[in-house]
Amino acid sequence: MAYRDLREFIARLEKAGELRRISAEVDPILEITEITDRVSKVGGPALLFEKPKGSRVPLLINSVGSARRMNLALEVDDLDEIAERIRGYLNLQSPQGFFDKLKMLPKLAELGSFFPKTVKSGPCKEVIRKDDFSLDYFPILKCWPQDGGRYITWPMVITKNPETGKRNVGCYRMQVFDACTTGMHWQTQKHGAEHYRSAKSKHGKGKLDVAVAIGADPATALAGILPVPPDMDEFMFSGFLRRESVEMVACETVELEVPANAEIVLEGYVDLSETRTEGPFGDHTGFYSLEGEYPVFHITCITHRKDPIYLTTIVGPPPQEDFWMGHAIERVFFPVMKMQYPEIVDVAMPAEGIFQNLMIVAIKKSYPGHARKIMSAIWSLGQAMFTKVVVVVDHDVDIHNSSELVWKALCAIDPERDVQFVMGPVDTLDHAARMQDYGSKMGVDATKKWASEGYAGRWPDEIKMDGSTKSRVNEIWKQLGLGDLKGK
Repeated sequence: MAYRDLREFIARLEKAGELRRISAEVDPILEITEITDRVSKVGGPALLFEKPKGSRVPLLINSVGSARRMNLALEVDDLDEIAERIRGYLNLQSPQGFFDKLKMLPKLAELGSFFPKTVKSGPCKEVIRKDDFSLDYFPILKCWPQDGGRYITWPMVITKNPETGKRNVGCYRMQVFDACTTGMHWQTQKHGAEHYRSAKSKHGKGKLDVAVAIGADPATALAGILPVPPDMDEFMFSGFLRRESVEMVACETVELEVPANAEIVLEGYVDLSETRTEGPFGDHTGFYSLEGEYPVFHITCITHRKDPIYLTTIVGPPPQEDFWMGHAIERVFFPVMKMQYPEIVDVAMPAEGIFQNLMIVAIKKSYPGHARKIMSAIWSLGQAMFTKVVVVVDHDVDIHNSSELVWKALCAIDPERDVQFVMGPVDTLDHAARMQDYGSKMGVDATKKWASEGYAGRWPDEIKMDGSTKSRVNEIWKQLGLGDLKGK
């Protein structure tokens, strides 16, 4: 059964020994970040700061900052369980006969149960503040010394497409300017920015309604991070993850709906003719993203639970909690990538690659130039278009073993022949790009080379001991008393 809210997840973490309560007063200005950074670097637990300095609201951080906690969050033993569920739906085919149609009914019924469901009210409405409200009530972090201010780092930012009315949920950092305004860091390629541009093109001036939900059951809280197709409702996919629909409730002052079990909701608007300097911000790249002009979010109402819990996260030098979010996305959405390109055997995005800098792809190579075709495919896939370096290897390389990967990849390349460069869109946060949002990418073909690809030599075999010798040595190993050594 799905978690009803954030509190049930906290209770589950505590029962599993994955939560540490911090009863001492700790300052949200830098101190909580420093503690969390140290904990994340050693694979430590989720942290519940019960007395953040200057606020009566407890703060939860690092809640999904490990493989085990992410599995607990999504209520699985392994993320491959979700991938298999996705694969099952992707494999649905048109039924041919009566009995085939009957077999499909349970799956079709289950699909219907994932859609968001509107309810009259919910816990997020326990306190409604339309006049007397302030962001200072919450323990919002200033994460790093050169940050431009305090930042809301794990919001579910909800908007509607002015043209189609379809909802988008995104996770965009929000710099606190004062008690009732923040920045809205809508990067150029994000759907929220597209809604903003569309509204501006349609109306010129005016307002775009925005709602921001903070804290919910983990599958719902992850909604803004999921790279679902543009036409899919993120809350529907959250319903798929939790096997139960997300209950939604109407806002008080804007024409939007928010998760009913949210801890905190900020309602308001973005003025289509107003921008303000936002930043710097210590980002997931491990470097500060610099100042820029971004829209301003004006709050018109705050609703929250009677005793809200502030859910947040930090980003910075890897690994951080966001790596485990990215890893979950990598594993969960792999079947979608494989459906489009079945030759892909596996993908990996190392923590140090900070999502967009490095993707390793293992393929079952079938024809000359196959690796380069896959590079182009990756650069055409949604957010994967930002990938700065794509390395393609053969299917028999363990891409999750960095030692084997580096050894085999470097031994397989002739740099001039096997490296290609292309130009295209890059992540806004890429400070090395020649200009914002546009730069170069590199593809590395680290597969074995064929004569049909112009390779004139004979590719050598990998050194491996034969099976019969291994079997004989297994007995000799015991006789020599070497059984306590860990051999490969």
